[in-house]
Amino acid sequence: MAKFKRILLKLSGESLMGEQGYGIDVTRLNQYAEQIKAALAAGVQIGIVIGGGNIFRGLSGAGKGFDRVKGDQMGMCATVINSLALSSALGAIGVKSRVLTAIRMEPIGEFYSKWKAIEAMENGEVAIMSGGTGNPYFTTDTGSALRGIEIEAEVMMKGTRVDGVYTADPEKDPTATKFDEITYDEVLQRGLKVMDITATAMCKENKLPIYVFNMDVYGNLAKVLEGEPIGTLVY
Repeated sequence: MAKFKRILLKLSGESLMGEQGYGIDVTRLNQYAEQIKAALAAGVQIGIVIGGGNIFRGLSGAGKGFDRVKGDQMGMCATVINSLALSSALGAIGVKSRVLTAIRMEPIGEFYSKWKAIEAMENGEVAIMSGGTGNPYFTTDTGSALRGIEIEAEVMMKGTRVDGVYTADPEKDPTATKFDEITYDEVLQRGLKVMDITATAMCKENKLPIYVFNMDVYGNLAKVLEGEPIGTLVY
C-alpha cells in the first residue's frame, strides 16, 4: 500500500543516458515508464519533472562560450525532448500522460498551469512538467521544488544514480557515509549537493520533504512508495 497520495517525481536527465553516455537509452526509459505505471496502479497521483543533462546543460554550455540565457533556454528545450520521450513510453504501455511546458509551444505540449497539472493527476494521468521554470538561471531542481509546491505534493521523490545523500560524493570518495535522514539546514550548512541551494531553501520554506533514492535500480520506486528505507529523507 503506497504511503503517499500525490508525489512530485524528479528524474535525472543524465540517468536517461543509461550506458550510452549521451542521449536517451530506450531500455532505461522503458524501465522508468513501467515503474511509473506500477505506482499509478497503486493509487498514487504523479507529477514528473525531468532534467535535460543527457542532451544539453545550460551551465556547462556557458562555460564553453554560449550566452548563459540562450544556453539555459537550450537546456529547457532538452527537458521538453525528454518529457516527450517519457510520455511516448508511457503511452506505449497504456498510461495516459499530459506534457505541460513552462514556455508556450503548442502543439508540442500544453502551457503549464497548476490547475491543468492537478486536473490531469486527478483524472489518472501522469502530469509531466517540462521546460524548468521557464526562466534562465534556475535549475530543473528548482523547477521541481516549485512544481512540487504548486501541485501540493506530499513529497518530492528525487530519483538519482546514487542511493541517497552521503557525507561526500560516493562515486569519488570511498569513505563517504550515507545519511538515513538529514535536515534541510544540515544539507545547506555542509554544502551537500542534494540539490542547488535555491531548490533546497524553497523546499524548506514550504515544508516539502525530499526523498533521495536510486531510480536506476528497477523496482526501487515501488519500495520507496511502500515506505522501505532505501534512500535518504531530507526534512
